[in-house]
Amino acid sequence: MASLLRVIAAGCSAPVFSGASCLKLQSAPAIKTTCVRFFRTHHALGRCASPGIPYKQLTVGVPKEIFQNERRVALSPGGVQALIKQGFNVVVEAGAGESSKFRDQQYAQAGATIKDLKDVFASDVLVKVRAPVFNPDLGIHEVELMKDAATLISFIYPAQNPELMDKLSQKKTTVLAMDQVPRVTIAQGYDALSSMANIAGYKAVVLAANNFGRFFTGQITAAGKVPPAKVLIIGGGVAGLAAAGSARAMGAIVRGFDTRADALDQFKSLGAEPLEVDFKESGEGQGGYAKVMSKEFIEAEMKLFAKQCQEVDIVITTALIPGKRAPILITKPMIESMKDGSVVVDLAAEAGGNIETTVPGELSVHNGVTHIGYTDLPSRLPTQSSTLYSNNITKLIRAISPDKDNFYLDVKDVFDFGTMDHVVRGSVVMQNGNILFPAPQPNNMPTAAPPKPKSVRELKAEKTSQISPFRATLTSASAYTGGFATLLGLGLAAPNAAFTQMVTTFGLAGIVGYHTVWGVTPALHSPLMSVTNAISGLTAVGGLSLMGGGYAPTSTAETLAVLAAFISSVNIAGGFLVTQKMLDMFKRPTDPPEYHYLYLLPAGVFVGGYAAALQSGYNIEQMIYLGSGMCCVGALAGLSNQSTARLGNALGIMGVAGGIVATLGALKPSPELLAQMTAAMAVGGTAGLTIAKRIQITDLPQLVAAFHSLVGLAAVLTCVAEYMVEYPHFATDPAANLTKIVAYLGTFIGGITFSGSLVAYGKLQGMLNSAPLILPARHALNASLMAGSIGGMIPYMLDPSYITGITCLGSVSALSALMGVTLTAAIGGADMPVVITVLNSYSGWALCAEGFLLNNNLLTIVGALIGSSGAILSYIMCVVMVFVLQRHSTPSPSW
Repeated sequence: MASLLRVIAAGCSAPVFSGASCLKLQSAPAIKTTCVRFFRTHHALGRCASPGIPYKQLTVGVPKEIFQNERRVALSPGGVQALIKQGFNVVVEAGAGESSKFRDQQYAQAGATIKDLKDVFASDVLVKVRAPVFNPDLGIHEVELMKDAATLISFIYPAQNPELMDKLSQKKTTVLAMDQVPRVTIAQGYDALSSMANIAGYKAVVLAANNFGRFFTGQITAAGKVPPAKVLIIGGGVAGLAAAGSARAMGAIVRGFDTRADALDQFKSLGAEPLEVDFKESGEGQGGYAKVMSKEFIEAEMKLFAKQCQEVDIVITTALIPGKRAPILITKPMIESMKDGSVVVDLAAEAGGNIETTVPGELSVHNGVTHIGYTDLPSRLPTQSSTLYSNNITKLIRAISPDKDNFYLDVKDVFDFGTMDHVVRGSVVMQNGNILFPAPQPNNMPTAAPPKPKSVRELKAEKTSQISPFRATLTSASAYTGGFATLLGLGLAAPNAAFTQMVTTFGLAGIVGYHTVWGVTPALHSPLMSVTNAISGLTAVGGLSLMGGGYAPTSTAETLAVLAAFISSVNIAGGFLVTQKMLDMFKRPTDPPEYHYLYLLPAGVFVGGYAAALQSGYNIEQMIYLGSGMCCVGALAGLSNQSTARLGNALGIMGVAGGIVATLGALKPSPELLAQMTAAMAVGGTAGLTIAKRIQITDLPQLVAAFHSLVGLAAVLTCVAEYMVEYPHFATDPAANLTKIVAYLGTFIGGITFSGSLVAYGKLQGMLNSAPLILPARHALNASLMAGSIGGMIPYMLDPSYITGITCLGSVSALSALMGVTLTAAIGGADMPVVITVLNSYSGWALCAEGFLLNNNLLTIVGALIGSSGAILSYIMCVVMVFVLQRHSTPSPSW
């Protein structure tokens, strides 16, 4: 027992963030090494038990910054709450967040403990903004206040602070330098330099406007004409682009210069005029920074700057070189050539400055030109800066230690570019006192920046320009010819008039869905996905139509039908509530009061009026189906605009409610069967509401994916149940082959939707690794699954036996479910919203299949709406994501 205690004590005193290791008891042979298996997609199946240290044994300390004029704090109350949720204990120095407008009470409410300076510095993990400095009040350096073998997360700048690195090394400290986070795509969420540069760029424009003697925007008034200010921004990194966007928003004429072609395109996209020199040389460098240019290029750009200084009113410079003095870009003669009252803002002042006449840290005037050389611009927006920096730190901590229970850090010297191993190795500049800076070069390092992808509009224009007018007209005519030929073929092959009518409904609804969502606001992409997902819960209509028996089902088909109705009702109730919660996120305290309960009036007339007509002997189900379909169209159109989004959700609820009530009216079930139907729908709806109410706001998108899987499962159950019910009539039914084909296709689509949505949910929720799962020979595997699914139709259509048919349907459901897993798992977590939208489109086509199976106009209309609108929304989201990636392709605050 004593030996065991010694081992535990040794483990608890191990440095935080040490590598994973097995705990082995040498002096207790009866106790064996404990190992457990972790099933994660990105780790080996077998691994030593409990690597690292449990979160609950670690304390994170947040001290007050003492650097001169520093008003930021490392963690906001929201960041504290996130770390405590992960399992950490958090202590905050009294008054640490006062300058950032975060009171001690807010930290306490978030779960932190308020303590004094020495207790905070005794924490296992210390998070700071500025690197540790000498504390004049205590007469001691902050490093000496830290406990041995602690971990420090802060801006460090190790190349510029060798003495600080020596002090930290003597304390056996592990150091994560926020300034050394690699500038790669996967690390954008942890890139504190970019977060601060974004704020600095915005603040630079605000300060320039405050010190400029005129408006930024041009005006024509009764007192005279005021010309707009002209702003030159040198450097198209994060800071420069933020400045350009802010200056343009204030009405100024903005010009931007950068040595990189991508950055110039970014300036252009923001409405700024990109400036170029008459000298061709690429400035693309590595790590997001521009390379050092040739002497000839520098001479050409200096001539450009000299000319621009005579024309513009404001100059903002952002050029930095990592680890070196900032280059001089604006010389003293250039400043003296500027107009009186001009303003220059030097964002590189802390590194010496890009402007020769800048006084770092001060506001000064030279020859009538105001110089803003402040070195603490992010700190002048302390609340915003602290919030973003806190987000960077918390996301970094979560990313580098993905284990749910223990904190550990696996530092590798061999790693690939752009991976989490790259992020970890680049960020950790010291481990257990051993200096690891600088990090070795990663494998697969790109030698140059990839060419900028062309926009969809540019690709379309380029493609159009390469096609002759004759060929373009021939292509269009051929498409219409093929369309008309398809219609003629369907008319000739139609087994009955009902099929032709259903195809007509399908075509018209598809066209409406295609044109409904083109103008959707990007902020409403998720609510629109959610409401279409809720509407697709009309798979309940298929389940209700196939239900039978009394208070309980009496056959396998009836059991599958009641399950489909139950599952669909979970999706309906939960989906509409999730949509409402998403829309509530846009609600502001200043918004006028809402009276959505008044929509109960049209809903009552719609549903109650039908019930009264039914009691009077009128059968108007098709008109109710038409009204429900129109409500669903209104729901999609309403969710495309912020002002009508809540109306859209209400219309969706009315449409689904009307469709279900009309289905019950058409079926005229016995009291016993009606009780079974009501129970299934009520229990499912209650479950959906309960789940949606308890979910956190941040988990709403993944809940949409989880609910969406239910639609796919309901479609599979309904198609199989319909086959079972219709099988006895296949021998005499002229539409038997059509019924079998539609049931097979509906099962295939539903299986992919079911499993693909579950994988998307797992990735968004963090239950699965968000990185793409690249299986060996995955293309061959997917091709085999597809071939098996298609091949299964041969025995299914040729062999009339019941056993063969059910076996083929079961096989295709399994193959399609496996295919949904392999296809979705191969896509990264960041792309899951688009994947969910694509799967939403699939569920629409599955709903169409149900409509054709049951000869139900409502299901066909709604299915075509969701299928076509989902496809268009997927395209729109892809275009938006490409644009965002282009906007962030230059993450550096330098040029």
